[in-house]
Amino acid sequence: KLYQHTLAAKVLHSKNLKPKWMKRAAAKHLIERYYHQLTEGCGNESCSNSWCASSVGFNRMDNNAAAVKALELYKVNAKLCDPHPSKKGTASAYLESSAHSNSACSNRKMNHKDVHSVRDNFKDVNYLTEEKIYEILDICGEKEDYSPLIRVIGRVFSSAEGLVQSFRRSKPHTKEELKSLQGKDEDKDEDEKEAAACSATAMEEDSPASSSSSRLGEGSSGENDVQKLAPDEVSVDIEAVRRVYERLLSNEKIEAAFLNALVYLSPNVECDLTYHNVYSRDPNYLNLFVIVMENSNLHSPEYLEIALPQFCKAMSKLPLAAQAKLARLWSHYSAEQIRRMVETFQQLITYKVISNEFNSRNLVNDDDAVVAATKCLKIVYYANVLGGDLDMEHNEEEDEEPIPESSELTLQELLGEERRNKKGPRVDPLETELGIRTNDCRRPLVPFEEFVNEPLNEVLEMDKDYTFFKVETENKFSFMTCPFILNAVTKNLGLYYDNRIRMYSERRITVLYSLVQGQQLNPYLRLKVRRDHIIDDALVRLEMIAMENPADLKKQLYVEFEGEQGVDEGGVSKEFFQLVVEEIFNPDIGMFTYDERTKMFWFNPSSFENEGQYTLIGIVLGLAIYNNCILDVHFPMVVYRKLMGKKGTFRDLADANPVLYQSLKELLEYEGSVEEDMMITFQISQTDLFGNPLMYDLRENGDKIPVTNENRKEFVAQYAEYMLNKSVEKQFKAFRRGFHMVTNESPLKYLFRPEEIELLICGSRNLDFLALEETTEYDGGYNRDSRIIKEFWETLHSFGEEQKRLFLQFTTGTDRAPVGGLGKLKMIIAKNGPDTDRLPTSHTCFNVLLLPEYSSKEKLRERLLKAITYAKGFGML
Repeated sequence: KLYQHTLAAKVLHSKNLKPKWMKRAAAKHLIERYYHQLTEGCGNESCSNSWCASSVGFNRMDNNAAAVKALELYKVNAKLCDPHPSKKGTASAYLESSAHSNSACSNRKMNHKDVHSVRDNFKDVNYLTEEKIYEILDICGEKEDYSPLIRVIGRVFSSAEGLVQSFRRSKPHTKEELKSLQGKDEDKDEDEKEAAACSATAMEEDSPASSSSSRLGEGSSGENDVQKLAPDEVSVDIEAVRRVYERLLSNEKIEAAFLNALVYLSPNVECDLTYHNVYSRDPNYLNLFVIVMENSNLHSPEYLEIALPQFCKAMSKLPLAAQAKLARLWSHYSAEQIRRMVETFQQLITYKVISNEFNSRNLVNDDDAVVAATKCLKIVYYANVLGGDLDMEHNEEEDEEPIPESSELTLQELLGEERRNKKGPRVDPLETELGIRTNDCRRPLVPFEEFVNEPLNEVLEMDKDYTFFKVETENKFSFMTCPFILNAVTKNLGLYYDNRIRMYSERRITVLYSLVQGQQLNPYLRLKVRRDHIIDDALVRLEMIAMENPADLKKQLYVEFEGEQGVDEGGVSKEFFQLVVEEIFNPDIGMFTYDERTKMFWFNPSSFENEGQYTLIGIVLGLAIYNNCILDVHFPMVVYRKLMGKKGTFRDLADANPVLYQSLKELLEYEGSVEEDMMITFQISQTDLFGNPLMYDLRENGDKIPVTNENRKEFVAQYAEYMLNKSVEKQFKAFRRGFHMVTNESPLKYLFRPEEIELLICGSRNLDFLALEETTEYDGGYNRDSRIIKEFWETLHSFGEEQKRLFLQFTTGTDRAPVGGLGKLKMIIAKNGPDTDRLPTSHTCFNVLLLPEYSSKEKLRERLLKAITYAKGFGML
């Protein structure tokens, strides 16, 4: 729908008139008269004007058509009717005025009915309050004509200045000033009132939007209001706004006024924020975003095409301080209100993704609406984090010794190759402004999964997005800067690109280094190991590399088993990691303890191994991520939280040591006297590797301090602190140090949450072989309908869980599904000759199964089971 003031601006442009407000007001006034004449008529039933709604035979038209026609009638200077005395409530639209008058208001006296009509149209209302809305609503209800309210909403909600002043919690003016502004002073001279109202309206509606908005903040009242507000407060009465929306949005015509006003408002707001720095001059400017976002219909289809995309573009221009204030404000909202805002932006993103054909030439990164909505969603995301269950105190201390730099650093500087991310991993600016991290949130208001947009992930060209992420240009947006919207599969792909590019970079630097220094070329991280001495060989070699040149750890891993012919294209590395993990986590070695109840490993606090051994284990885990290999590692989630910088707390005992957790929980909930009934002190006992008891005081002289109802919370916190942090402090620090030797320059911490890190290292425990069947490809003469292929899948689906894991190990080199499940595994089944007694073979590097065309299903089953049961070792085929 078109606005009358918009039409006036177009006419002024088409006639090339000078931008003097008086002439514009006069032109606008005439167009308004034509418009009302076409929509409401003059009130004279015997009117002969063919362009008047009161004339006999006039064909009614909708508002859009009337607006266009009014413009045409103004251009040809068509006949205007005088208002008929019987016509009430619209006299103000028909005030006699010359098209060439230099004044927008006449000086003649108005009778009492005229004054009443002006008030009914509320042209002097420049901002709104809850009371004013209800007053206008009551008047409109009595007359059964809501057009005055629609016009007021259209005027105020399309004006940044008007909306910023609306629904204030504290009145910005005295009662006398309010009466003057709202036109309630009955004793005031009618001529002066009319002139003041007309002048104010003309100046408000006819001045350019930018200049109108730029006046915001010139007065001191806005600044004073802000100084009194807390960082998470605004001057808007949010509850009043919600009540108003709830009452008005049920009316379709009024709802349309909100929609149209938003279309007009958003471009002006975007201009204000981009070019006029309006927020710094008046922080109350944030009010309009608070008010608009309370509209519960924003996610409806009518808004998705134009209104919401434009509003998101404007909102995305907010400075960092304003975004942080919004996030703090919204963090006090309920989960339902946060979810509504999430759905609003998610629906816009999904709508734009589905309605466009994005590809490598038409990138989703170039869609302004999708990018703007994602930036807005980030504000809601951090509000969701802030409003959740936060733990900002228990943070792991940073490593005292910095990770040693590569000896190649000087050469790199000589060659103009500075090491990337020297200052450490990237941190989101809004995160820094708010002083929080995603990992500080134990449980958000709305689950993190609801922020992931799957349609967006499907069309995102991750190679291009990663490039934008690394270049950090203002012209190109990377969705990796908003990792909450990406699923684990997409983020893993981004991490893969980062790792590969770093490998190629290290390889290139090595080549240049060898040319300059004349040393032997060694572009890979080569490990030559004996299968029966794998730990000794691998860990000694890795220890030497970590001491001499840690940068070599970032080269591509190349494993060779002594005496075997296998060429490492990925599969040999997979088995190497699998064998190393089996050895390291063997309870007989004593580096880790194993809990039969939880099936989890934990650091052995009384291990005889030195810290270097744990450092090497950390390196192995880092290398597995770096080389895209999945490990069969079973750690409780607290290990991954600690790797991401958070200490273990009582709540982490729930999965790390559920028996102890339950005992301590019962202690906290005990209603009797803890001191008299339980008789426990601040001294606890543990058993070492040989079963001997070890005593530890949680406080000095803990054996003499009884646990009481008053100090039991402290006892529980200290107990958890000892079990998860202090008792394994040396072991874990060494382990973390080794892990960071490989991943310190990676965007790992920026992209992933602890539970996603576990998924990266361990893979998915859910093995969906139906999904694997759907994505498997065939070669060498086989296809989906081949007899042997059908019998193969029937046989595989009939296997037990352990046999399926053995098959996966045999074919891919690991018994875990990759990130995203088995459906993401690209397995190929190729024909390996006719019927034979030979066993099936595999190329684990490429996930290829070589399957002879056995004569029967029974023979297929027997040969396959034998192959997967005795699957150790590599050879050349």
